[in-house]
Amino acid sequence: MTGLRPWWARVPDPVIDAVIVAVASADVWFSLGEEGGVERAMAALACLALAVRRRFPLAVFLLTLPASLMLDIVFAPFAALFTLAERCRDRRLLITCAVLFAVASAAPWPLDALSSHDRTWTLVYFFYTLATAATPVLLGQLLQARRDLARQLVEIEEAREHERLLHAQAVLARERAQLAREMHDVVSHQVSLIAVQAGALQVAAKDPDVKEGVRTIRSLSVGTLDELRQMVTLLRASGGHATELTPQPTLADLHELVATSGITTNLTGELPPDIGTPAQRALYRTVQEALTNVRKHAPGAAATVRLWQADDGAALGVTVTNTPPTRPSLPLPGSHQGLVGLRERAELLGGTFESGPTADGGYQVRLRLPARAD
Repeated sequence: MTGLRPWWARVPDPVIDAVIVAVASADVWFSLGEEGGVERAMAALACLALAVRRRFPLAVFLLTLPASLMLDIVFAPFAALFTLAERCRDRRLLITCAVLFAVASAAPWPLDALSSHDRTWTLVYFFYTLATAATPVLLGQLLQARRDLARQLVEIEEAREHERLLHAQAVLARERAQLAREMHDVVSHQVSLIAVQAGALQVAAKDPDVKEGVRTIRSLSVGTLDELRQMVTLLRASGGHATELTPQPTLADLHELVATSGITTNLTGELPPDIGTPAQRALYRTVQEALTNVRKHAPGAAATVRLWQADDGAALGVTVTNTPPTRPSLPLPGSHQGLVGLRERAELLGGTFESGPTADGGYQVRLRLPARAD
C-alpha cells in the first residue's frame, strides 16, 4: 500500500514543517519594512510556532494573529488555519477563526490611524480577506473528509469480509446438518437392517463357514453403526473454521470473542457454570451480534458486556452497551435480521430481548432468560 501513496504523502513530517517555516519566514521578510522590534518579534513567533501546529493547531493560529495585524503577511496564518481545519470538527470555531483572521488583516496598524475614507476601504478589504480565508478552511475540511472516507471504506471492507466469513460458516453448518440427517436417516437405517439380517442368517445357517461369514458381516455392521453415530455427532457441531469440527460456543468462549472483536470491550460479571447449553448459546450469540453491530454502525465506540443474575436467582442474562461513535459511519450492507433472530431465540427459551439507543447517544441490547432455560 505504501507504493500507491502519492510522493508528497511519503515526505517526513519534519521536512514538511521545515519547508513551511521557511516559506512563512520568506513571506515575512518581504513584508518587513521600517517596522520596529515588536512587529519583528510577533512575526518571528508566528513563523516558529508553525513547527508545532500539528500538536497545538488552535494555539498556533492565535499566535499568528498579532503578526497578521501588524504586517501584510498571508502564508503563516493560512498554514495555521489549514491545519486547524484539517483536525477540528467544530465548524463554528473554524468560522470564528476565519473572521478573526479577516479582522486582523483588514484592521489598520497602528489602530488609531483610521480616517473616514479608510473605513470604507477597510470594510471592503475585510470581506475580501474573509472570502480568501475560506480557501484553507475548505481545503482542510476536504482533507479531513477524505481521510474519514478512506477509514470508513476500510471498515466497510472489514465488515463485508466478516459477513462473508459468517455466511460461509452458516453454509458449512447447514451442509453438515443436512449430511448428518442423511447419514442418520438413510445410511444408519440401512446398516442397521444389514446387521439385523446378518444376525438372523447367523442363527439359521447350518454351514460353519456361512456362520462365520455372516458373523463377520454382523460384527462389521455393528462397528460401522458406532462409527456413524460418532460422525453424526461431529457433523451436527457448528465449526468455527472451515477445517475444524468444534462444538457450539458456550460462555467459556466469551473471553476469546471479546478479545478478537476488534473494538475496545470490557467483560464484567459471571454466571453459574450449570446453565443449560441452549441458554449459553443464546447469551454467546447475543454478545456476538451486538459487538458486530458496534463494529459496523458505531466506529470508534467502546463496549461493555455485563453478565448478570437476578437477586432471587430466577433469571439471568447479558447486557451489551456501547458508547456513541467517535467517527462518522456509512450505511453498511446487511440483512437487518440479526436483532430479530435474537428476539426469536429469546422467546423460544421463555425470555425477553430488548434493544434501543441510550441517553448519551450509544446503544444497548439486553437479553433476559429464565434461570433454567433449556
